[in-house]
Amino acid sequence: MSFGIGQPVARTEDPRFLTGSGVFVDDITLTNMAHACVVYSPIAHGVIRATDSAAAEAAPGVLAVLTGAHAEADGLGDIPPLFMPEDMGGPKGYRAPRPVIARDRVRHVGDRVAVVVAETAAAARDGAELVRIDFEELPALVRTSDAVADGAPRIYDGAAGNKSFTLRFGDADATEAAMGRADHVARIRLHNNRLSANSMETRGAIGEYGRADDAYTLYTSSQNPHGVRTTLAQAIFHESESKFRVVARDVGGGFGMKGCMHPEEALVLWASKRVGRPVKWIADRSESLIGDDHGRDQTLDGELGLDADGNFLALRWRALHNVGAYIAGAACVPAVFSLRLAPTVYAFPALDVMSSLVFTNTAPLSPYRGAGRPEAVYAVERLIDIAARETGIDRLELRRRNFIPPEAMPHETATHFVYDSGEFAATMDKCAALADAAGFAARRSASAAAGRRRGLGISYYIDDNGFLNERMQIRFDPSGSTTILSGTFSHGQGHQTVYAQMVSDWLGVPFESIRMEQGDTARIVFGRGTYASRSMTIGASALRRAADDVIENGRKFAAHLLEADAGDIEFADGAYPVAGTDKSMSLVMVARASYAPHGIPIELGVGLEGTGAFDGHQASFPNGCHICEVEIDPETGAVAL
Repeated sequence: MSFGIGQPVARTEDPRFLTGSGVFVDDITLTNMAHACVVYSPIAHGVIRATDSAAAEAAPGVLAVLTGAHAEADGLGDIPPLFMPEDMGGPKGYRAPRPVIARDRVRHVGDRVAVVVAETAAAARDGAELVRIDFEELPALVRTSDAVADGAPRIYDGAAGNKSFTLRFGDADATEAAMGRADHVARIRLHNNRLSANSMETRGAIGEYGRADDAYTLYTSSQNPHGVRTTLAQAIFHESESKFRVVARDVGGGFGMKGCMHPEEALVLWASKRVGRPVKWIADRSESLIGDDHGRDQTLDGELGLDADGNFLALRWRALHNVGAYIAGAACVPAVFSLRLAPTVYAFPALDVMSSLVFTNTAPLSPYRGAGRPEAVYAVERLIDIAARETGIDRLELRRRNFIPPEAMPHETATHFVYDSGEFAATMDKCAALADAAGFAARRSASAAAGRRRGLGISYYIDDNGFLNERMQIRFDPSGSTTILSGTFSHGQGHQTVYAQMVSDWLGVPFESIRMEQGDTARIVFGRGTYASRSMTIGASALRRAADDVIENGRKFAAHLLEADAGDIEFADGAYPVAGTDKSMSLVMVARASYAPHGIPIELGVGLEGTGAFDGHQASFPNGCHICEVEIDPETGAVAL
């Protein structure tokens, strides 16, 4: 099959992107649409004493200026944590939901304090410049070390030591004993710096409230439209989800940052209801830097104990994760998964890892590109490199001696992950051979003779992918064409192409006749979006079950149409042959016939479709080795990879 699984198929979504035909939030214009500009707090911590919006309200083109007082009067709720450790049997933590607009206090630069709605985006921005807010500035904490220091001011009265929670895995006593008898202990202090995702498409949202049907429609740049709908309905507006439609068309990058809801998505809907018109908001790059959720920001002190032969005895670390001012959405994920993946691919006889989620007066944290897993791998790999240098053991050999061996699979880690398989040494050796690591010393000498520096870095990683359940649907129309209704969300990954390859392969239908729909909660019954590398493991598995459901449903139609017993109907190569006969009918023909206005037993229904679900109760653990070699010219700073 030329378009099946594993075939080199050109991406079908690319023509619209390459020709400028994609539809992003800023490309959407609704009738009679107004524009919003958000006023952000210029200080990191303070009390709002008074807000003067009179000049802004009188400015040309301004329709409304909304503040926290209006939000409180209208009963708007906050953006809550999606989960906390206590929800999964862990320790109780301090929940700090994020206000969509500050009412009496701001806790970071970028807290939303007002929203100006005007006829044009320029008028809204001009009006925002006229809003005057009187702040009583309070002490601000930016670094986790300052926030947890004795005597530090509290950001929340109920959060002792400015900590939401502390998680710990392993055996502290066994680890202490192992460190005590270690022949060598490698130590490191690491800081994974705070960063901004800076997606090519900045966040944007258009809110439209329909008074006639008392319903809300939100167009947004999101990786998780159904999740946004749930938060809007249940937490913010306290209304039925059936009143809310969330639409995400093309999304220009997310990286995890667009996986959870931001305040502006609620503000434009609220503003639309207030002014009686659709309201559009698009962030500029400066607004994104202070308004988007940030990533990483972890400080870690780690120790690795080894015996005289280089065998690992124990791993221990203490880490602080800067969650920022609020715990919104999936903000707990990086702290949790950095601990869960602490053992990575190595056999640690003893382990004691502990992390605390710390409040500071900074922008809230959210999952970003790996969400804690890279932090864990980085810490362990750096410790191993330090141990290799300090003991004189080759770093490849040190890793090889301590990998979890294939015969130990399945292997349960001290953090309760179960690896089903893994040949880590073989993978590393193959990578080293491809990189010609054995020849590195000679290349480094040659570089030195030429006045340049050469280095080689190695890292072995493992990741846990594919959690939560997912729903996928396949539907045929009366012409026999196929539509995939996807619960996952593609924001650059190419789902439109690869899902069509799968369905074409499984059902034997023409690749070019397959369409994919996603991102519209009015068309897709339910979905959990895309993050944590879950689309192929969970989404595609659900899609396979939807394909199987199509085959079974089609078998019943085929049995009627071919006047055979359903038990005699087989399926192969996109057709339903009757066992032991030359009678057969293609799946596409069956799909067309399923829409016949009469002659089909009504108990078979009208139309051919299938639904599948899959539960990621057991994660998959992709793993691999990276080796990177660089040469640097110290005179110019030029780097050659």
